[in-house]
Amino acid sequence: MKLLVIRHAIAEDQETWARTGESDDQRPLTDAGRKRMKRAVRGLKRVVEAIDLLATSPLVRAVQTGELVARKFNDVPTTVSPTLAPDQPYDAFLDWLRSVESAETVAIVGHEPHLSGLVSWLLAGRDGSLIELKKGAACLLELEQKAAGAGTLLWALTPKQLRQLRV
Repeated sequence: MKLLVIRHAIAEDQETWARTGESDDQRPLTDAGRKRMKRAVRGLKRVVEAIDLLATSPLVRAVQTGELVARKFNDVPTTVSPTLAPDQPYDAFLDWLRSVESAETVAIVGHEPHLSGLVSWLLAGRDGSLIELKKGAACLLELEQKAAGAGTLLWALTPKQLRQLRV
């Protein structure tokens, strides 16, 4: 199985949003974040042929990013997975992933530092971050087994690199 890991696009400023009194979970993407992510997703489409399932964190900015990805990938089936919320244990995500049976490529959209920790755990089987994903960045893992330490990093691209690849 291949696992495409995507960090959400640029969202409203956290401090400014906090002054609205709304939960940070509801913080949306900015207009600029949407525009940049649309261009990045076009580049992503050049390096990932198809996605069979897309899962996002329940936070609004991840869901909105996932919607942009899903549109470019022919409205791929999308789900919200609480296991991708920033405070969730990596084991919970792995349990969810093991329940996905017939997908060749699964894409996930989440948050830092959770995603970099998850990727590192899947690659090396240990806590700590070996990679940093900027907003709108992506990486692709090959998972021979759905287990910690069993992954291989195929590539990691910054948002700028993805935008430069666009068609």
